[in-house]
Amino acid sequence: MGKLWATADGTPGFRRQDGNGRWSGDSLVLVTGGAGFIGSHVANLLAESGSRVRVIDALEAQVHGEEPGFPAHLHVDVERIEGDIRDPNALAMALEDVTHVCHLAAAVGVGQSMYEIEHYVDVNNRGTALLLEALMDRPLQRLVVASSMSVYGEGLYRQRGGDGAQYCEPSLRSRAQLSEAQWEIDNGDGALEPIPTPETKHVAPASIYALSKYDQEQMCLMFGSAYNVPTVALRFFNAYGPHQALSNPYTGVLAIFASRCLNGNSPLIFEDGLQRRDFVSVRDVARACQLALTTPAVGQTFNIGSGEPRTVLEVARSVIDAVNAPVDPLVTGKYRIGDIRHCFADISKARRLLGYEPQVKFEDGLVELAEWLAGTSANDNFMRASAELDRRGLTL
Repeated sequence: MGKLWATADGTPGFRRQDGNGRWSGDSLVLVTGGAGFIGSHVANLLAESGSRVRVIDALEAQVHGEEPGFPAHLHVDVERIEGDIRDPNALAMALEDVTHVCHLAAAVGVGQSMYEIEHYVDVNNRGTALLLEALMDRPLQRLVVASSMSVYGEGLYRQRGGDGAQYCEPSLRSRAQLSEAQWEIDNGDGALEPIPTPETKHVAPASIYALSKYDQEQMCLMFGSAYNVPTVALRFFNAYGPHQALSNPYTGVLAIFASRCLNGNSPLIFEDGLQRRDFVSVRDVARACQLALTTPAVGQTFNIGSGEPRTVLEVARSVIDAVNAPVDPLVTGKYRIGDIRHCFADISKARRLLGYEPQVKFEDGLVELAEWLAGTSANDNFMRASAELDRRGLTL
């Protein structure tokens, strides 16, 4: 097994050293879901850093639209395989000579996962199982898997006042509470305060999607331990940036807001808009994946976020300002089954062990997003998706 190296500017690279001490370019990174939003940024960053990169992607129409082929922004040097990791032939082709795998392929979306249950379980759980079985007899040097902040359910809370710090991992809010528009987590005296959520918080998935992401990360970590494959799981918080699937009504909330604004429609906000999330640039997420492919801190999970909480209402207003849309956010007072109130990242572990540091400020990231949005278009499918949730009783 060859050793990993770093380029002159300090970014990780992937090569092996032969018996004579010469570097050769025979290491190959496979990015599953590599034509997607995060996957394409990861593939491009690795290719720009001098790594050999191959991607496999099923190019699902919901994510990529009806136009055939890989996205034009994918780096010219990236090898491409159109196929599903559940297809044994496509998977075998994708894994040929691969030394590192960054597993990002997944069906994404909290709301949709609550009624397309078989699809999410099949793509995320069975797809990962098939990938791991195919890796059993291959000399893999590193496995990185994308997990999600959704595995936590509610974030971590702290009791206000009193002596010393008392932490709380609250249960999900009840339907009775939500039906009365009592949005905040309450232990009876209104004294709970949301704080950054660390990896040590117990998981409490609140949707089929969240459960499938937890299964993905745990299957990969178990596989790594059993087969001596260095493995890292990254729990992504709310990623945003250029090339997000704007026409996919089940994608990230910031992209949904952007799609609404581009079509002259108000961003629609569940609850009261004061729920807090962590929004992180996709460029920082891609750097985290690059770091995870070389870190010695294996067999662990890491939060990948900005470390800065923002309310959903604040983010909606920021998107409106960024694209100069003549609309205002509309707070609906409705609740979606599977949503949680507050969750934002404690990234101290990633800083300490991965060397991860967010580099894109939210304001700068919105400027970059707005510049990209100026040259693109989007179909606003949010109302159709929302009506489907209503029809199935998944909104209150």
